[in-house]
Amino acid sequence: MKLWLRRMFVFFVAIMTFGLYIPSAQPDSKVNDEKNILSSSKIVEENDEGSDSPTEDGDCVHYPEEKESKTTLLAKQAREQAIAKLGPRILEQVEDDFMEVILPTMEEVLTTLLVEAGSQEVPYFMITDQPADGYGEKIFHVYDVRNDMDIARFHVRRDKRPLEGYWFNFHYHLSKDHFEKHHEIGEIYWSKDDPPKWMA
Repeated sequence: MKLWLRRMFVFFVAIMTFGLYIPSAQPDSKVNDEKNILSSSKIVEENDEGSDSPTEDGDCVHYPEEKESKTTLLAKQAREQAIAKLGPRILEQVEDDFMEVILPTMEEVLTTLLVEAGSQEVPYFMITDQPADGYGEKIFHVYDVRNDMDIARFHVRRDKRPLEGYWFNFHYHLSKDHFEKHHEIGEIYWSKDDPPKWMA
């Protein structure tokens, strides 16, 4: 019984500390001088100070991770919010048109907006993280964190056309025209049946 408990204890400790402790790559070497020991946090701090050259630690070479540009990060977040907005039931039926037509156009519009804003403004731009569910139009908004003001609003509206059925109209609004004008991104046909609620 004691052996069984000991094995269970070792197993749980291993699970709890998984990834927190990484043994040295050179188990045979003896390090007595504390000045020669580099902690992983020290290596990270040295890399974050702007050094793009690799650092050497014994036989290991550490390369700094490539940093994602703000524009790429915002485009990635926009894609995630748009997919979340549709929800699995709608996405299953319109995925091809959405991925091939709507999403690339939406990302192109977003990139153009960020380029027009300039590299000094873009670091202050963020994307809202909660699309409107149910029947709401909001996919995501791009806003300035300094004043919490929207720069652009990306929406999708469901239109019911006589004898045709339901269409999803993707569009955006801009602050420079006080969000009054609809700037078209594209449309996707659903069917004559009522589409499910967003995010369903």
